[in-house]
Amino acid sequence: MSLLVVGLSHRTAPVSALERAALAPEVRGKLLQEAVAAEPVSEAAVLSTCNRIELYADVDKFHAGVAELSTLLARHGAAELDELTPYLYVHYEDRAVHHLFSVACGLDSMVVGEGQILGQIKDALAVAQEQHTAGRLLNDLFQQALRVGKRAHSETGIDKAGQSLVTFGLEQLAGGADVADWARGRRALVIGAGSMSSLAATTLARAGIGELAVANRTVERAERLAQILTEPGGPGAATGLRARAVAMSAVDEELAAADVVVSCTGATGLVLGAEAVAAARAGRTADLALLDLAMPRDIDAAVHRVEGAHLVDIESLADASADAPMAADVDKVRSLVADEVAAFGAAQRAAHITPTVVALRTMAAGVVAGEMARLDGRLPDLDDKERAEITQTVRRVVDKLLHAPTVRVKQLASEPGGAGYADALRELFDLDPETVAAVSRADTRADRHDAARERA
Repeated sequence: MSLLVVGLSHRTAPVSALERAALAPEVRGKLLQEAVAAEPVSEAAVLSTCNRIELYADVDKFHAGVAELSTLLARHGAAELDELTPYLYVHYEDRAVHHLFSVACGLDSMVVGEGQILGQIKDALAVAQEQHTAGRLLNDLFQQALRVGKRAHSETGIDKAGQSLVTFGLEQLAGGADVADWARGRRALVIGAGSMSSLAATTLARAGIGELAVANRTVERAERLAQILTEPGGPGAATGLRARAVAMSAVDEELAAADVVVSCTGATGLVLGAEAVAAARAGRTADLALLDLAMPRDIDAAVHRVEGAHLVDIESLADASADAPMAADVDKVRSLVADEVAAFGAAQRAAHITPTVVALRTMAAGVVAGEMARLDGRLPDLDDKERAEITQTVRRVVDKLLHAPTVRVKQLASEPGGAGYADALRELFDLDPETVAAVSRADTRADRHDAARERA
């Protein structure tokens, strides 16, 4: 396994660096294509969220891979490489697997145990599959990470260790009060209609917000979200929520009437400036609560200085979550992750030898076929029944001779340091390297076919 991850997150970089490194959704496909076009990289996937940017790759050279991935992250963000370098972390092979599994379980999240990261990992895999940059290793890795994350949430109490970033942000706005009591009957403005904004709108609806406006550049998406919130069985149906869609040009007008604002768009510049917030506050006595979940930020940090405006953003969430208590179940999740990393490594090492074993059995089948053809020339009068019995006997002998060595070599290959057994098997039986490579290519095509079928 030659898995490499290069990235930065809220744990290693200040918000300002994360903002400069943030990847717009439309550039992620191009980043992946450039990654697999690079000489040391054969597979690539990018995990980009509000508080982490990570590039995963299957590489054949460690140092060249690190240099290439680091350069790509800087090139497709808005930062120079020397700006990012102090904040970048690198994980390789089993440590890279351990990192992603920990991320999937919420152990590396700003709010420990939050579950939204699973959706973001799923999206990262989907983009890599759409771009055809995820092969066997990354498909296996990301799919297993999703299973490990689900196990952590279903088998432990990790959910008690923290909430989603949206819920945690709203709790900070509520200042210790119950979110439902704080939100009930208020007016909210949600800017954006993507996954994070939709989660915020749904959370507010369930909390009993009275009126909610959704602003988005594509009004149709905002209309769809408003419809989902209020339709029968929707999160706001039971509370009588009034939800509607508005154009982005109406944000300033809606801001003047709002009590709560949540913003999370993919914009590369500010969506709300301090001047607009100050103007919305003019003549009002009620405070304005603002939650900025975007990276780069949507709301000007200068809003902190606007009287009567309370802004919670990624930076303040990071400060607040640093003091959050860790649940005892975190230890259980760490143990689960360690076991899953060991199992994944063993499976990958065993899979590495499978093409060689298949090639060996193919060669043996060829030997049987050749000997039976030679026997036909020597004993042309054999009837079909006798010939079938001899063929079956020879095949059983070959299968029995190969059974124990192939089972044992798979066991040995799955252990740490077992990569050399495939080479030994090829040497001992003088296997054609091209035959082994052909089996590997066939397996890879089958994996991609299965991934395409799952997406469909």
